Amino acid sequence: MSKLYIVPTPIGNLKDMTFRAVEVLKEADLILAEDTRTSGKLLKHFEISTPSQSHHMHNEHKTVAGLINKLKSGVTIALISDAGTPAISDPGFLLTRACVENNIEVDCLPGATAFVPALVNSGLPNDKFIFEGFLPVKKGRQTRLLLLAEETRTMIFYESPHKLIKTLGHFAEYFGEDRQVSVSRELTKLYEETIRGTAKEVLEHYTNKPPKGEIVIVVGGKPLKGK
Repeated sequence: MSKLYIVPTPIGNLKDMTFRAVEVLKEADLILAEDTRTSGKLLKHFEISTPSQSHHMHNEHKTVAGLINKLKSGVTIALISDAGTPAISDPGFLLTRACVENNIEVDCLPGATAFVPALVNSGLPNDKFIFEGFLPVKKGRQTRLLLLAEETRTMIFYESPHKLIKTLGHFAEYFGEDRQVSVSRELTKLYEETIRGTAKEVLEHYTNKPPKGEIVIVVGGKPLKGK
């Protein structure tokens, strides 16, 4: 019986790869990789020789039908992204949805994803939270920020280093300069760091020290009245 496996890969530290992830990747008939060059290093490290082909946001909508046919013919496919869990701000959703619609079994392995350690490290309330991923770059950005300004749950965002200062500036503007913010950078890597403070303080920090690497921003929700 063919199956689609969604396989998380390390977000920076190769030691975070699970035994089961290696086993599934070795036993699959085909690996779909966001970038075969990036994944090639990972596969080589764990001595995985399974054939791989690219599957990314620019070709995903075109390749889904062909992949569904392969799965129906009995091929077992494993999907990986460059880092973390596929389909979380990464390719994979369209293929997963198509599998569900075609009664093809989907098995998502547990494993690395950037936002969970960033949320826990932040020290902000994590009993209720929302994951926003990347904010719209232009169209719809202001509308989204105005909506989120009223959100009372902790919010989680992904951001690229060159857009971090702009985004922190918007948080200070729309959420208030005293809103609590935590920025985690280079999680699981050698230069991992988490900077916590008000939106104004964290913005000042990164204005003076331009950031590098993968970034997760955790923002406290709007305080409830009387608290």
